[in-house]
Amino acid sequence: MKDGTNSSVTTPKYDIIHFEALGPEAKHLEEQILSAKEQKKLSENHTYLITSDNVQVFLKEHPDISLPEIITTKTHSVLPESYLAGGRKSIITRSAGYDHFEHLTNKANIASLREYCVNAVAQTAIKFLYVTAGLFNHYAKNMETFDRNNSDAFMELDQNRTLTVFGVGKIGKRIHELAEANGLTAQGVDIRQEELHRLYSGTVRFVSKEEAIGSSDIIINAMNLTKNKESRFYNVGYFSREYLSKAKGKLTFINVTRGEIAPESVLLDLYSSGKIAGIGLDVFANESEFARLLLGEPVTGADLVAAHTMVKKSLERSANIYVQPHQGFNSDIAAKTKAVEAIKHVVSWYKNEGKCFDEQLPYY
Repeated sequence: MKDGTNSSVTTPKYDIIHFEALGPEAKHLEEQILSAKEQKKLSENHTYLITSDNVQVFLKEHPDISLPEIITTKTHSVLPESYLAGGRKSIITRSAGYDHFEHLTNKANIASLREYCVNAVAQTAIKFLYVTAGLFNHYAKNMETFDRNNSDAFMELDQNRTLTVFGVGKIGKRIHELAEANGLTAQGVDIRQEELHRLYSGTVRFVSKEEAIGSSDIIINAMNLTKNKESRFYNVGYFSREYLSKAKGKLTFINVTRGEIAPESVLLDLYSSGKIAGIGLDVFANESEFARLLLGEPVTGADLVAAHTMVKKSLERSANIYVQPHQGFNSDIAAKTKAVEAIKHVVSWYKNEGKCFDEQLPYY
């Protein structure tokens, strides 16, 4: 916990508290705050606290400290109703995703980080592309006996293979660029395709969801999760069994944004039946419950059980399935950029006299 207050009273009052700041991120937040003070973008009297605790743990351990008008968190903080009821607050979620706070836009100013992990997550998608297309687990197992005669043919990446990016925002656009750089035919699916076609000056070929499933060899999900059923962007369970079953042949499926968009039970069933040839997952549905299951607690649910099976197969190298625990944002550059973008939002909030951020939900 880093305390940047000048107060000498027993119960300090902070201008801002940065929750869930771990490791390098905490260090970079401190650097960016001090830099903003030196540049007169923040007052030299600006007081702050940087803590690894989430909001609920912090308040339990420090019941005498009141939350300030502006805070930053990540995805594991739950905001108390009493805080949200006391006038319009401002919250920065230090995450590219914002579904965990999207329902609060009528009660608070909500901003997320839309720049910090673009290249890191896109490169993670391409990492999964190479291991799935290259049958990495199969070849690694063959190394145990140096078997060079009984190897399956891997998928070579060339223009005859089509990769479709679903969700062509900043991350999706970078994935599209990297796919083309690797020799693939790339295309995109996005509900905002007319707007994005103009924004990208026609450099992305957009197709319908229906056309995509009939032409794709590889699908990469880069959509932000939207849980609000009233929103036109609602996409829980978007990649259904019915939809993925329409693929033209064996499909490679990669998910680097949110697990709820592509149910694990569907992915595993289609992999087991041979419809999906390879899976790469950086994310899982209901990750807090899934973590408990991995740690041995009794948790049930078809998607949780399927995800657990896929993790075991991946670790055993017994399937063309690859997993990691939501680490696509965790590059050395992204860790610093996350802090830079968070403090930019803080500076804009002060510039706007605490009324709003320069860019906040709803974005579209």
